[in-house]
Parts: sequence; structure tokens; C-alpha cells
Amino acid sequence: MAAFPRFDIDKPLWDQSTFSGRLMNFFWVTDPRTCIVSEETLDAAKQLVEQYRLGKEPPGTTREQIVYAKKLYESAFHPDTGDKQNVFGRMSFQVPGGMAITGAMLQFYRTAPAVVFWQWVNQSFNALVNYTNRNAKSPTTTTQLGVAYVSATASAMITALGCKSFWQKRASTLLQRYVPFAAVAAANCVNIPLMRQNELIYGIDVYDENENKITQSRVAAVKGISQVVLSRIVMCAPGMTILPVVMEKLERYPFMQKIQPLHAPFQVMAVGCFLIFMVPVACSLFPQRW
Repeated sequence: MAAFPRFDIDKPLWDQSTFSGRLMNFFWVTDPRTCIVSEETLDAAKQLVEQYRLGKEPPGTTREQIVYAKKLYESAFHPDTGDKQNVFGRMSFQVPGGMAITGAMLQFYRTAPAVVFWQWVNQSFNALVNYTNRNAKSPTTTTQLGVAYVSATASAMITALGCKSFWQKRASTLLQRYVPFAAVAAANCVNIPLMRQNELIYGIDVYDENENKITQSRVAAVKGISQVVLSRIVMCAPGMTILPVVMEKLERYPFMQKIQPLHAPFQVMAVGCFLIFMVPVACSLFPQRW
């Protein structure tokens, strides 16, 4: 038995009724460093969490060890099933994965093939993230997953190519840089509802203050999924709306024109600086339970 005061291992360490409490929690859970932790360490963390839950942790276990195990467990295992998640679909991979793909979309927007390719890569990544973090209590069939993936990818490409074609002749070069953001926003509005369509059809479980299931509610599902869509758009918005202005200004300088091969890496790193803050901020906008 641990010598320190016990706490509920299944509840967040911070008050989730406040934005600041949720922000601290998601800064903690989405820490990208947890993506490179070994499989053995993750499995050991899960085992320690399960032991602590039963009050059977090894003698001499410290609070710091329990808290770190909880962090690894919540960052790598599905909250409904307890199964280990695909590393590329974890929320802790949003920063490294998102910065690489978003940086590429912002850099390679001038030609139709580049737009199509990077929108496909982005929607494939989003589909994996949405599936990995789905509500396991509302299972989705393979057909539904396929329809959601194809629909989101098609909507992103149509939006991107449509905006590119329209703005290329009518808009400034700065406005043309916003093609990727328009496509990402449109695709999120399609991808997430379709990926979680069973929740919209059948509703999600509603509980009382004593954790007793009362009913299933489609209204709650609509509210929850709408908040997810909005938070995903907010997550990428600063990087995809501020960086185009920055790059438009910087590319006018002679020194930037001499280092064009470094523009893509620069945008990738800049997006990463935005995402390291925006991933937890966007996840914290709304309570997980209300």
C-alpha cells in the first residue's frame, strides 16, 4: 500500500469544471514526448494503474510513479476499452503529425496535384485520429468508416480545388494561401459527424450525478459532436491563418528568396509552435462531461 493519501486514479488531477483546470489536464495528457515511450513502459504503466485501482500496487510505490503511470495510460490507452491506441492516432501525436502535414499544406498550395495529395494525406491522418478516439460504446461498421473517409477526402479536395480555381483569378496571393484552411474546415464538418454517425442515430449515454445511466440522447450527441468539430477547427486556425500573412511578408525579402528550400521546414516548425499550445487549448474549450 502507498504511504501517500490515495486519490481516484480514474479522475483528472485538475478541476474539469474550469477552463484552466481542463487546460492543465490536456497539456499533461497531450504531451508529445509520450509518443516515444517504449511499449514495455506503456504496458508497465497500465499494469501499475490497474494495481493502484485495486489497492495492490507494489510496496514503496511513490505518488510521482502513480501520477506518471496515469499520464502514460491516459495518453496511450482508449478510455472506454482500455486498449492501446495506434501511436499515430493518439492526441499526443497531434503536434508532431499535425505540424508536418499542415506545414506541407501551407507550403505546397500552388499546384492542383500538390493540393490534392496533401489534402488526401491530411484527411487520412484525421480519419485515423477520429477513429482512434471514437466513442467505443457506439461502434462504427467498416462501411460507415469507408463512407466517412471518402466523403471527407472528397469534400476537402473539392473545397481546395474550387477555392484555388476561384481565388487564382480573383484574389490576391495572400488570400490564395488560405485554400488549405478552407479545405480543412470543410472536411472537419463532414469527417467527424460521419465517423461518429452512430452516436447521432442512436444517441449517447446520459448519466446522473451518481454515475447511473438514465437514457440515450441524440441531442447530447449533436451537441458533443458539434463541439468536437469546432474545437478541431480552432486547433488548426491560428497556424493556418497567421502563418500565411507572415510568409507573404517574409518572402518579399531577398534573404528569404535565396533560401526557398528552407521555407517548408520553417513553416513546419512554426506550425509546431502554434500546435504545442493550440492542441490542449482546443481540447479544453468544452467540458468532457456536462
